[in-house]
Formats: sequence, structure tokens, C-alpha cells
Amino acid sequence: MKYILIIGDGMADYSIPELKNLTPLQIAKKPNIDKIASLGRNGLLKTIPKGLKPGSDVAILSVLGYDPKKVLTGRGSFEAAARGIKLKENDVAFRCNLISEKNGTISDHTADHISTKESEELIKKINQTCGEPNRIEFYSGLDYRHFLILKNCPEALLLEATPPHNAIGKKITTILPRAKSKKAEKIAQFLINKIIDSKKILNDHPINISRIKRGKKPANMIWPWSGGKKPSLESFQNKYGLKAAVISAVDLVKGIGIYSKMKIINVPGATGLANTNYEGKAKHALQALKDNDLIFVHVEAPDEAGHSKDYNQKIKTIEDIDKRLVGNILKKIKDPYAIAILPDHPTPCKIGIHTKDPVPFVIYSPSIKPDKITKFDEVSAKNGGFGLIHNTSIISLLTSNISK
Repeated sequence: MKYILIIGDGMADYSIPELKNLTPLQIAKKPNIDKIASLGRNGLLKTIPKGLKPGSDVAILSVLGYDPKKVLTGRGSFEAAARGIKLKENDVAFRCNLISEKNGTISDHTADHISTKESEELIKKINQTCGEPNRIEFYSGLDYRHFLILKNCPEALLLEATPPHNAIGKKITTILPRAKSKKAEKIAQFLINKIIDSKKILNDHPINISRIKRGKKPANMIWPWSGGKKPSLESFQNKYGLKAAVISAVDLVKGIGIYSKMKIINVPGATGLANTNYEGKAKHALQALKDNDLIFVHVEAPDEAGHSKDYNQKIKTIEDIDKRLVGNILKKIKDPYAIAILPDHPTPCKIGIHTKDPVPFVIYSPSIKPDKITKFDEVSAKNGGFGLIHNTSIISLLTSNISK
């Protein structure tokens, strides 16, 4: 038996008046996923444990059966691992966005989807001017997603740092890093100074001058958030007895794969955006199943559409996942298989941020007893055979071949 896990990041949504009070999942043409829904068993899954914020780090760890309350201090450490950054015991890694600042607010958490080529040069400049040996270093990642490492600074775990995608339009002075204890007050001010300095350094950088001339927003400020120390995860194979691989363009997901000792498969043209290489992900997923028991395929595009409040784009990404990813896998897979499909969390277009609402999921295996659901969406899933499940590993459900 081969196992397939597909996560459409942020795919779940709320009803949208402009869509006749339907959701993007209800509107999207997705015959392949709906076929799985009709052959399998459906339900709703609460992926965010009580007391935790609805981030992809929390949700994906929960879906994979890892307790985020025990293993997660911040997503930065997972993302850094994907870039080959080695953390020492007391180092703290932060995700560090390049953002667009305008009139004292965050106007765009992606800096107008700045390219990796442009951002590498900007982060290099930031590291030259704001970096300090043995204290703070900056590393480039992909597009707007980069990294800040505080060396030998465990007190940085006591900082509250606002995710920039949750703060569009908010005054920067109200959302700067904040110390949760006296121990972290100095490091909070240190980071605030770096944020302020970055604006002075980046505002008139030739790349930003060029971007403005081309009608693009400037990447004129850094924004550190979600600091974490080196995590410790049980290997996926030891946990489930399955050899697994992961495909994702997103460093967070790759980092979770690295720390859980999954094989990381890099797909050319996988971008983490709507223009990602869906066919390439399908092709590499099928190849990976020759040497692995399970393949986990993650697609970021619906989440980006949700943050942009673009429901038409979200519908398009769902249709692309269905036709170009799921369809190709189902058409070409030779072995007996079981498959699970779900979002990690909702990213409703109306509000543009993650929420804690349960997400629809479907599981198909040759021996599963199907329910009467024929469509995969938030409303249909309420009547699914699984009902509402809290913080349960999808992997355990997928591999148990439920036949009740």
C-alpha cells in the first residue's frame, strides 16, 4: 500500500456574498477531489489545539501527529533548517520578511511578491549593515521569506512578534516586537532598532528605486517574527513505521520534514505561489512512491490567495490542485493507494488571515467504508462519516484502513 497526503494550504474559507454565499471550495470545479470524496469518508478536523494561534506550523505539525505544544517554539527554526542553517543550542531563528512600509503601516507583507533575485541583494545589504558577528546574522531565502538568527540569545524566545500577514494596514508602532518578560526587554529594543535601521538602508536602495519606477511596491523594511530554537522531533519512520518524503516550496514544511527525517524532494519550478509547477509536483510524487511508503505534497498557493483576499485566485488554485496535481497522480499511480486531502487551516478571503475553524478532510483507501458525501467542501464535510475530530493525526487515520 502507498500513502498520499495532500495539503492545500489555507484552502478552506467562509461563504462569500459575491459567490452567492458559497465558498471557493464549493464553487471550484474539482472533479478529481470530489471523486475521492464520493469514494472515501469525509469529516471536519480541528487542527489548532486550544490555546495556540492558527499558524501553518501549528496546523501541519498537528496534522502529522506531532504535539505543537511540546515541539514548537517558533517556525523560524524549521525554516532555517530548510536553508541549511545550523543552529546551536541557544540560538534563536526568526522568519524575517521583506515588507512594504507606507505611511507608518505595513502595506504588503510580501513586498509585492518581490523576486528571489532582488531580495537576495537586499538581504545581503542588510547583513552587511545590520549584521553583527556572533550576535545577529541575516540569511536570504525565497521571494519575501528570509531569516534572522540571534546568536546565543535564549531570552529571544520571550518576545512577542506579530506575523506581518496578520497586520496589513496596522500602525507599525503598535505591533513592534514586545518583551513578555523583563529578561527580553533589551533584545526587544535591539530588534526594534534593526527594523527602524532597515527602513533607512532599504528605502533608497537601487532595487527599490527601480521597483517604484516599474509600478511595484518597495521592499523597504524587514520584519522578524516567530522566533524558535532548534526543535526535537521523533522521526516519522519511527513514529509510524513508514518511510516518507515531502514535496513543498515552503521552507517551513521542508524544515518539518528535515527534523522528522523525511526525504526532501525539490521540484523545479515549485514557487509557493499560484504559478507553481503542479505537474512537476505530481511527477515527483509518483517517482518518490517507488522508494517511499508515503508522500506528503504541500501546496501554498491557496493560502497566498486568501491573504490577498482574492477569491477568484483561490478558486483557480483549487482547480489547479485538482486538475494538475491530484488528477495527474490518480491517472498515473500503479500501486494500491490510500489518500488524504485537506487544508491545514482556513485563510478566509474576507479577512485575509488564518483562523482556527475546523477544516474539511477526506480519506480514501480500498477498504474504507464510504459515506454519502459527493463533494469536498466545508459544508458537505459536516455530514461526513468521520464527523468532527479534534487534533487527531491524519496519518493515523490514513494508515489504519478503517473499514467500519
